[in-house]
Amino acid sequence: MANEEVNEKLMEALEEVEDPELGVDIVNLGLVYNVELDEESIARVTMTLTAMGCPLAGTITNDVRNALIDFDEVKEVDVNIVWNPPWTKDKMSRYAKIALGIQ
Repeated sequence: MANEEVNEKLMEALEEVEDPELGVDIVNLGLVYNVELDEESIARVTMTLTAMGCPLAGTITNDVRNALIDFDEVKEVDVNIVWNPPWTKDKMSRYAKIALGIQ
């Protein structure tokens, strides 16, 4: 499978990871900035959270790892939480905005 296809499948898998507080997946919330499989079979996820002091950061990070580790191509998952660029509601998909009643 080509790397681009694998990266796409990894991103699709992350759509199964919900933010426990909001009940919407982290991809549609716009929290995932990038996911790619490197040459050492490490899935590198660059993402943010809705708030810096998010009490569920550990839960979400574990859910991300669990969503990706079962892929045959993935040996390890590295989740990098970044604060730049900062998350805003503008990063949310139309689906997420509708689900949360945001206009």
